[in-house]
Amino acid sequence: MTAPAFAVWTQEVQAEVERALDAFLPPAGAVPHKLHEAMRYTTLGGGKRVRPLLAYAAGALFGADAQALARVAGAVEMIHVYSLVHDDMPCMDDDALRRGKPTVHVAYDEATALLVGDTLQAQAFQVLADTDTAVVPPARLVQMVRLLAQAAGSAGMCGGQAIDLDSVGLALRREELERMHQLKTGAMLRVSVVLGALAGRDLNAQELQALDTYSAAIGLAFQVVDDVLDATADSATLGKTAGKDAADNKPTYVSILGLEPSRALAEQLRREAHDALAPFGDKAQRLRELADLIVQRKA
Repeated sequence: MTAPAFAVWTQEVQAEVERALDAFLPPAGAVPHKLHEAMRYTTLGGGKRVRPLLAYAAGALFGADAQALARVAGAVEMIHVYSLVHDDMPCMDDDALRRGKPTVHVAYDEATALLVGDTLQAQAFQVLADTDTAVVPPARLVQMVRLLAQAAGSAGMCGGQAIDLDSVGLALRREELERMHQLKTGAMLRVSVVLGALAGRDLNAQELQALDTYSAAIGLAFQVVDDVLDATADSATLGKTAGKDAADNKPTYVSILGLEPSRALAEQLRREAHDALAPFGDKAQRLRELADLIVQRKA
């Protein structure tokens, strides 16, 4: 596929995900008004939608049903957005800017931000659990719900965030930093790929291993690039506060490896992601292009 074709596909998926999220979220006019308004404020109209894009690309590879894919994409994006809302709160990273606009606790208040995150997490599981079992068999759907819970919990994203908070000011070894990001960032990227695939059919061991290898590479690459951008881009480009990791004395790939070695590592991981998809041939082109997007992005 050519680059323009990929750009068109990306825009189409992002628009479909926006429509799905709008339908899955409670209307702003429903009681409690402020909570529902704040949920929509932070979820709609922004973000790269990397996790939904990965789900759609994997779903296309395995012939997933469009409605099932929309639910998978909506669920993983709600979990991601909830994590951002909580991550930005004063008790964690205390950030005032996200996706180019004030964070939820700034636009509303801290209590509302806490409830927005809580509610989005619950809503994500409801959205996924409501998948049509005529399309996704019940046993596989239970497996998908379980995988999402594991990726979002202490063995995944939340566990990585806990390690991150405990690591401020510490000189982590590279393998310790990698483990933290395998959980904090990598777990949700991996589950986005796997759930998108499972929305199509059951996976055999070889297919799952290939997707795991791909997901591990892009998950780590995503964080490496994030660290590079935090050190080199400005807040207007990023849509969030630039230079915050260094200001907060957080360990990053740039602080441990240096800027150019970090860039080289991201490129190495991009190649590993491509190599992992070799068994799928041309059918995995969208996943390859997403690996390129993750590594070559500017924001």
